[in-house]
Amino acid sequence: MGIGEPLTGVGREGLGALLRGPGEAVLGLDFDGTLAPIVGDPADARAHPGAVPALARLAPRLRAVAVITGRPAEEAVAHGGFKGVAALAHLTVLGAYGAERWDAATGEAHAAPAPPGVAAVRAELPPLLAELGVPEGTWTEDKGRALAVHTRRTADPDRVLDLLREPLAGLAARHGLLVEPGRMVLELRPPGADKGAALKEFVREKGARSVAYAGDDLGDLAAYDAVEEMRGQGVNGLLVCSSAAGTGESVPELAARADLLVPGPEGVVAFLEGLAEEISGA
Repeated sequence: MGIGEPLTGVGREGLGALLRGPGEAVLGLDFDGTLAPIVGDPADARAHPGAVPALARLAPRLRAVAVITGRPAEEAVAHGGFKGVAALAHLTVLGAYGAERWDAATGEAHAAPAPPGVAAVRAELPPLLAELGVPEGTWTEDKGRALAVHTRRTADPDRVLDLLREPLAGLAARHGLLVEPGRMVLELRPPGADKGAALKEFVREKGARSVAYAGDDLGDLAAYDAVEEMRGQGVNGLLVCSSAAGTGESVPELAARADLLVPGPEGVVAFLEGLAEEISGA
């Protein structure tokens, strides 16, 4: 499958810059839907079996790699299989949209304390869902610093999402949180942290001159915004969109802005392998 050909001129420039100067490039990757297939229960999600081998081949040739996710950092490390892989010393996991950090080089994790609004929402969410009479299959994922209400297992996920939007927005607002929509999920989380802010800070920290980012859902739009902003500041950028595994469908808002579309985590792995092959052969 390989890297593929970017659809845009700026994307081709971004890919070219990465291939010419991999040691000056940062690669950012979402986790669920990008490195790991989407599954019914996020607790069962695991990185595609080719992801770690591809990253182990590619990461030493880059300035740095960041996995940026809404999951807690250490959970993403465990589900990704990143711990103890010597070739991944250049890998960092930025969890909870950047509020948590795990560095492979040290094996250490750091996290800012969760704001009090999260505990309040945790207490009030179950009775609110009961009051709304949500159907069977609606369930809540506790991410520590955020809570996500999933509708994927219901008979009509889109209808249930519409039922939940306004009440959850009100609950979040009362406690100083915001609602992040995604594929068949609404996540209540603190403001001020998003994948874009996390990516920009990481690129600045590493002093990179080019950046590529791959994501699959609405939460990745902030990272897309960041790449486009950095392009305006002289940093070459490449935007990759991962489609829904097994369906070929992409989030329209993401796909419309992407330079390169790949078929789910399998396509992301092929993209990583293609990068490693091109760079090693340069």
